[in-house]
Order: sequence, then structure tokens, then C-alpha cells
Amino acid sequence: MGDAGLHVAEGLIADTRDALAQERDGSADNAYRVLQRQIQTRMTSTEPFELERPRLLTVAFVIGINGAGKTTTIGKLANYYRNQDKRVVVAAADTYRAAAIDQLRIWCQRAGVDLIAQQQGSDPGAVVYDAIRASQESRKADMVLVDTAGRMHTRQNLMRELQKMRKVANRQVHGAPHEVLLVLDATAGQNALEQARQFTAAAGVTGIVVTKLDGSSKGGAIIGIRDTLGVPVRFAGVGEGLDDLLRFDPAAFAAGLFEQA
Repeated sequence: MGDAGLHVAEGLIADTRDALAQERDGSADNAYRVLQRQIQTRMTSTEPFELERPRLLTVAFVIGINGAGKTTTIGKLANYYRNQDKRVVVAAADTYRAAAIDQLRIWCQRAGVDLIAQQQGSDPGAVVYDAIRASQESRKADMVLVDTAGRMHTRQNLMRELQKMRKVANRQVHGAPHEVLLVLDATAGQNALEQARQFTAAAGVTGIVVTKLDGSSKGGAIIGIRDTLGVPVRFAGVGEGLDDLLRFDPAAFAAGLFEQA
């Protein structure tokens, strides 16, 4: 029911059985506790989060397919870090989708952060270049969040465009982009694993933001992503409000898998 997938479920059950045999307590209550602990352990991350390492300017790309909640997530991320006294600039590099820039502008106004944008159809790499230059010079920003065009993982031309944008960022700021956050819809089920696999291969995904966890979906597919690709989950979207973005909590996530829908 949590949509973790057959392979993940079998592995969790096997590990839980082994743990129960060692504890010599095979009661149902203990089985649930051990299983929950197994999930929490798998989802716990020890990798450093580059978005929060001190540096002169941090650059993060936010990517994902259309409809996953990417633009909304950028607005929430901008608000999250502005509330931590970070000076945030958002780059409207989704010049492909009609009204994408206007939608992002509304979110930036809500979050109280600056937006760097050009006209629809402009070169996304040029937007990234302008945003980084402005952040280094007139805006004196700590962080640049780059909105990218929503794309299916099968659209190779858009994937190549993403790689070009990475090169533009890297030429201006050492090590940029420092994080590439993939936004995944919790309701996508097992298709989320294939999205993560393709985006990681093409764009070097470093972290996951799982959205729409406020609905009936429990987002179990991200366990398989963590197991298969080793990519940590960094944030969870739990609503439409500006503050409805939480740092991912493995314990809360594991507990949520066993809550009644």
C-alpha cells in the first residue's frame, strides 16, 4: 500500500525477519517496530548537503518532469532559505513553457526574493549566466536557485540543454551546480524510480525533493531510489502553502508508511 515496490518490500521483509530472529521477539508489535526501523535506517543520509555548506555563492538546479511541483518547490525553497537569512536569487531558466516565468515571479514575490528572467524562448544558459553575474555583483546573493524547464526523461534534446546549463554555471562558479535537486511527485509510484534513474544519468542528481506527501500517497518509491541510486531525499512537500516544505525526516517518513490513509 505504501508503493515501495516488490524488490524493496522483499528486502525489507528479509531484513526484518533476520532482526526478529536475533531479538527473539516475533510478536506483531515488535515486527512493526523493527520494520519501521529498517526503513528509517535505509532513508537516513550521512552525505553532506552542499546547498548548506559555506561558500561565497551556492548554485542549485531544480529539475523534474512537468506537473511534479517543480516551480512551486522553488518558491518554497527560496522562502525556506530566506528565513535562514540567506540572500536568494532565482533564475527563471524555464523559458520553454508558456507562463512559467509569470508563475515563478508570483512565487518569488511571495517569498520576498529576487528573480532574474528573460523573455519566453530565450536561451536558458543565458539566464543562468545573468543570474550568477547579478548574484555576484549587484545582488550580493548567497544562493542561486535555477528553475529549469520541466522535461520528460525521454526528451534527449532537453536533457542536452540541461547539460549545457551545467557547463555555463561551472564556468562562472567553481563546482557549480553544487546541488541538482530532482522534484518527484509522491503519486508517481514506481515510475518515479525510472525518472530518477534517467535524470541522474543525464544531469547528475544529488538530492530528491518529494512532493504531494499531504495526499493519500505515502511515497514508498523513494525507498527504492535510495537503495538503487544512493541519492538522498532532502525535502518533503506537504501542502500548497509557502511554508509547506519540510526537511526530510526518515523517522516521520517511516512512521507515515504505517498510518491509515
